[in-house]
Amino acid sequence: MTDPGTPSERVDQKGTAVTQTVAGSRILSMGHYQPARVLTNDDLAQMVDTNDQWIRDRVGIATRRIADNETVADMAAAAAEKALAGSGLNADDIDLVVVATCSSVDRSPNVACRVAAKLGIGAPAAYDINTACSGFSYALATADHAIRAGSARNVIVIGAEKLSDFTDWTDRSTCILFGDAAGAAVVTAVAEGEEPGIGPVLWGSVPERSDAVRIEGWRPYIQQEGQQVFRWATTALAPLALDAVKRSGYEPGDIKALVCHQANLRIIEGIAKRLNLPDAVVAKDIVESGNTSAASMPLALSKLVERGEVPSGAPVLLFGFGGGLTYAGQVVRCP
Repeated sequence: MTDPGTPSERVDQKGTAVTQTVAGSRILSMGHYQPARVLTNDDLAQMVDTNDQWIRDRVGIATRRIADNETVADMAAAAAEKALAGSGLNADDIDLVVVATCSSVDRSPNVACRVAAKLGIGAPAAYDINTACSGFSYALATADHAIRAGSARNVIVIGAEKLSDFTDWTDRSTCILFGDAAGAAVVTAVAEGEEPGIGPVLWGSVPERSDAVRIEGWRPYIQQEGQQVFRWATTALAPLALDAVKRSGYEPGDIKALVCHQANLRIIEGIAKRLNLPDAVVAKDIVESGNTSAASMPLALSKLVERGEVPSGAPVLLFGFGGGLTYAGQVVRCP
């Protein structure tokens, strides 16, 4: 992941113009948050006609976390606070806050501004982004682009969802899937001569299939065409993920971890098999956390980092996909 570097001028926190040559960006640290309440498959069996084995066989989920009082912003701030604490930076160092979410009930103020206020971050650029389950990769790419352009130097990128607010707990085809969580990364500039830690993004969408996953109207429930999404994910996504690897200058054998959107265990395992990543740890947080949309990839990566399952500096393939239909992925170096 090499780049000749882009000379740029930015203004620091004191208002002084600073000229710098930025080669790219890297992830400094990760953090995550999950609510305390665990909802098991047996719990769901008391609510709808289902059972533990049926759920495990079809989607691979055993448990998921449900937020009772926490908002999307509460969870996002908790994950960001943990990431910031591990970065060696403080709130005054952050220039930009980006939140990927499709489940914020409030339209304004946005979640990013609420996170900044909770963490005491002064005058950052702050925006939310919604590409559903691919949101974290989209947000990470926009943070990398902002840093390369000289618009920011240190960025907090967050994926946060409270999907329980939009779940129909009487629909056994969807209520078994979703959970609540947040994951965050602190991203910083890499100077000329250093190796960037975030590779080029591959992103795109399939607008003609926009009805495959829906949260539409006022007080809506999540609806999805499960078989349509499954067929698309198991046939179309592996070549796109491989393209993301190639764009970063790596070969599949170089990848040490695969962190896909945690939608369905069979989809994750199918993509991993088709990519043929012989030395890669495959994140399977879906089993204990369910589908947490934009939060799923930073949540899973943060857990891998916390448990020491991937060495610092190792190439990790992130690949998100979902509502839109949208997809995005990039190779990053593990913090």
